[in-house]
Amino acid sequence: MKSGFPNAAATDPRQAAFDRALATFKGGDAATTIELCRIALEKESGDLLMRVLLGSALVRARQFKDAETELRRALDAKPDIPKALRELSSALFGQGRGDEAVECLRQIILSNPGQSVAHFDLSMALAKIGKADEAQAALQESFRLDPLRQKLFEAVRLHRDGKPKEAELRLRDVLREEPGNATATRMLGSIALEQKRYRLATRLLRNAVKLAPDYFGAWVDLSRALTEFEKTDEARTAVEMLIKLESELAHPYVLLGNLETKVGDYDAAIAAFERALDKQPDNGGALAGLGHALKTIGRQEQAVERYRSCIRKYPAFGEAYWSLANLKTFRFDDDEIAAMESHVDNKKLPDETRVNINFALGKAYEDRGDFENAFYRYDSGCKLRRPHESYDPVQTEAVHDRIVEVITPELIEAAAPHGDQRQDPIFIVGLPRSGSTLIEQILASHSMVDGTHELPDLPRVIKTINQWQVQGKGYPDALSLLEPVHIAELGAQYLDSTQRWRKEAPRFTDKMPNNFSMVGLLAMILPNARIINARRHPLDSCMGSYKQLFYRGQTFTYDLVELGEYYLEYQRMMDHWHAILPGRVLDVHYEDMVADQENQTRRLLEYCDLPWEDACLRFYETDRAVNTASSEQVRQPIYSKSINSWRRFETQLAPLIEILEPLLRKLPAEQRPTLLQ
Repeated sequence: MKSGFPNAAATDPRQAAFDRALATFKGGDAATTIELCRIALEKESGDLLMRVLLGSALVRARQFKDAETELRRALDAKPDIPKALRELSSALFGQGRGDEAVECLRQIILSNPGQSVAHFDLSMALAKIGKADEAQAALQESFRLDPLRQKLFEAVRLHRDGKPKEAELRLRDVLREEPGNATATRMLGSIALEQKRYRLATRLLRNAVKLAPDYFGAWVDLSRALTEFEKTDEARTAVEMLIKLESELAHPYVLLGNLETKVGDYDAAIAAFERALDKQPDNGGALAGLGHALKTIGRQEQAVERYRSCIRKYPAFGEAYWSLANLKTFRFDDDEIAAMESHVDNKKLPDETRVNINFALGKAYEDRGDFENAFYRYDSGCKLRRPHESYDPVQTEAVHDRIVEVITPELIEAAAPHGDQRQDPIFIVGLPRSGSTLIEQILASHSMVDGTHELPDLPRVIKTINQWQVQGKGYPDALSLLEPVHIAELGAQYLDSTQRWRKEAPRFTDKMPNNFSMVGLLAMILPNARIINARRHPLDSCMGSYKQLFYRGQTFTYDLVELGEYYLEYQRMMDHWHAILPGRVLDVHYEDMVADQENQTRRLLEYCDLPWEDACLRFYETDRAVNTASSEQVRQPIYSKSINSWRRFETQLAPLIEILEPLLRKLPAEQRPTLLQ
């Protein structure tokens, strides 16, 4: 892991003690904050700042009576401490003494009647005790004192209500009146980040931290945006700034761990997550992130313990349950299943939490042979997830239509001599859950092949074509207009950008499955690349996707009809490539690999122009990081129990079978569903 984490330094021991306690409090560790404050107050009982911080931590720990005692002691010494009055209000509310809580907030206003935020807090408190008219009056006074606060308040409300466009309009109104408002700028950047508009998000958030260099929240969002935008170096700089601002918080180290995970440096990721847990031992993000990193490098027992630590601390932590299920080799016990059942239908929980638990329960029931309940849970998870995904099957078909029309044998023949002639890449395409990870693991066991993962670089080549806008056209229409120099540049761009994923081997894999629609583009810009199509029984492939909760992408997998239609599109595209590029793509059937591993492996290596190595048969001994749903399965010898697993759910798959009927009827009788016999 990169060294050089800054540490807080203070010459005054009393200030240093307060800074550490405050940072621990900001990190969400109320129990440790209470302990640190009490130790400090034993030495210096008159430290009002520490006393108020202790009261605040007790409020967060819901120890409201003790909090009241400490805060009143501070106020006895100095009656007009706004922070103490505000926290005392919270402590009194926690004890059901709402009227007294409101009076604390009124005292703040008496001391400083022109403070907008004090009137705002009073408004919220009055609303809690049912004094709606007084609450509205206090809110309006807050807005009168600070008119921009009203627009910011409305923007927050609109965003919370799922109206980001309206929220953006309010925020832009604020910026027209006050161009240097860092809060509005940060909020706009955060909305853009949520919408995955990473370029816009980074621009806005860079401006926010320029306006307010110590704005912790803006730096957090900027680091996330830069990580997603794959501006790795700049993202690391942003995280280092967060650590400098709050060296005792866990969250910056969690962000660093996520960044290192994204770039594939799992040792550095583990070190960052462990540093976060040093700061806050029960940090859910650090526990889950550490579990993911440990799983990826094959340390399964330690990963399981981290996930279970999440669940012990946060019993409704859906991501931890699914992470355990996604190990594929893990089995839930009765208590864990009961715990999931107690949360899964709780509509007060976020949809994504319930989605995770539904999929985990589906796996738990399937492992126990209860296929009816398993499908019910998979199906419930998909139905919850689908409204949150953006997928248009009509657009998919239209894009494929254009590709088929534009990319002809003549176009490929004319372009290929100008493409990059290196044969470094081996593309593994297909659909998810069709054996692509197994193929990659076999190839990565060869001394001449670097195994990478699902690389984002080929889709970026298409973005480049779209940015060029040759004669106003983008991909695929622009392909017929490209000059030879463009063809060479695109191939070189791909090979240059993938260099960061490689080590020293002369060849490397790229197993992004959705690249299947880009085979024609590959034949033009990388004519000597090898392309392997991972195939599996259509129903096993589709059901494997339907019961898999993907972190992102694969938006077509959460509806059986859409899933079936997408499979037909995949088949159409592969039929087209086989027709216009005979012999160029090697189909590898999962079932054949399981039945005859050695001969299929020899066939695979021969196609890739690689000499035989026995290690490819012992692929499960490879210690490389595997960052897919099959990570634990490919660390075992080949097994056949997943073949024809679709039959467990045959009755429920009727809508899918109907869509796939033209393909299924071409299969041998024993491979067809009963409905089509």
